[in-house]
Amino acid sequence: MRIGFDAKRAFFNNTGLGNYSRDTIRILSKHYPNNDYFLYTPELKENHRINRLLKYKNIDTRTPSFFNKCLLPIWRNRRIVTDLIRDRIDIYHGLSHELPVGIKKYKIKSVVTIHDLIFIRYPDLFTKIDRIIYKNKVVNSCRDSNMIIAASNQTKKDIVHFLKINPDKIKVIYQSCNPVFQSEISHKFRNSIISKYSLPNQFLLFVGTIEKRKNLLTILKAIKFMKNQKLVIIGDGGNYKQECLRFISKNSLANRVIFLKNLEIKEIAAVYQLADMLIYPSLFEGFGIPILEALFSKIPVITSKNSSLIEVGGKNTKYINPLEYTELIDAISEIQKDDLLRKKMITNGMQHAKEFNEYEVAKNLMTLYDGL
Repeated sequence: MRIGFDAKRAFFNNTGLGNYSRDTIRILSKHYPNNDYFLYTPELKENHRINRLLKYKNIDTRTPSFFNKCLLPIWRNRRIVTDLIRDRIDIYHGLSHELPVGIKKYKIKSVVTIHDLIFIRYPDLFTKIDRIIYKNKVVNSCRDSNMIIAASNQTKKDIVHFLKINPDKIKVIYQSCNPVFQSEISHKFRNSIISKYSLPNQFLLFVGTIEKRKNLLTILKAIKFMKNQKLVIIGDGGNYKQECLRFISKNSLANRVIFLKNLEIKEIAAVYQLADMLIYPSLFEGFGIPILEALFSKIPVITSKNSSLIEVGGKNTKYINPLEYTELIDAISEIQKDDLLRKKMITNGMQHAKEFNEYEVAKNLMTLYDGL
């Protein structure tokens, strides 16, 4: 089978959608090596995370012709179909909400992954023009695709409810996470990370883009009243980060909050394994990959009471109202004071995480492709 992927985010995005794209490509090429995989990207941007994938003999890259490089948005949204026909692609998978316009007119079967419909659920977090663009892309892709992959049952419900799509056309396929999170990092490497980034002996961890939806302020409000707590943040942001920095300055928290960004993936895994726990008080997620990374890293997780995060976190994650920092204070204190609870969360959380193993994900994807 010849399978094409919209690989723009695999090359250009080092966080959520990029990780999903790279992991999807990796696990398929690893577990189903007899297929040929084609990565379509506007350009071959240097990205150490995807460069590791390109060593596989069954992975090839495709960039637009010189003419199409002058019309990149049009190439990705429409003219790419000509390249798919030239490469005799059997199935094209839009890994992040998008498919080329008009693809259903040809013999190429198509699949699109919808991670979430946050722009519909929380319109105030987006500009009007962004909402219009996102909705047009998602509606067209869901209509034109042969099958839709939803990142969670919550996302499937949202697609049915907001877009009126037949549920039979939607398959929930969870994602896994990079294997580096699933193996123990050596003490030597972890110690080098402690030294490199001046990490404290004990700290709480937050991982994610620093934006309003991710709700970092709830953690900052909690540690304001927990004088011995320190927080490490892996991620970056814009206006909302500035709001968080003002809160940190106003409440004299600068010596207890550490910001990290642009880490190598092994470095991120080491920080997870050094952390006391992950705190992820997001207002809404399509999946919530940091939760899975933390469970595999054998640390407790505190996250929000919403459907998709409960799907990922399982029964032994601690759930709170993300807008009530007092609930977060109580949850942190309970885990730190109760060693038996902590051990139970780690042991059972790891067992739950194993349900998201990469072989099952690859098998589910290939079953869907074969069905088309």
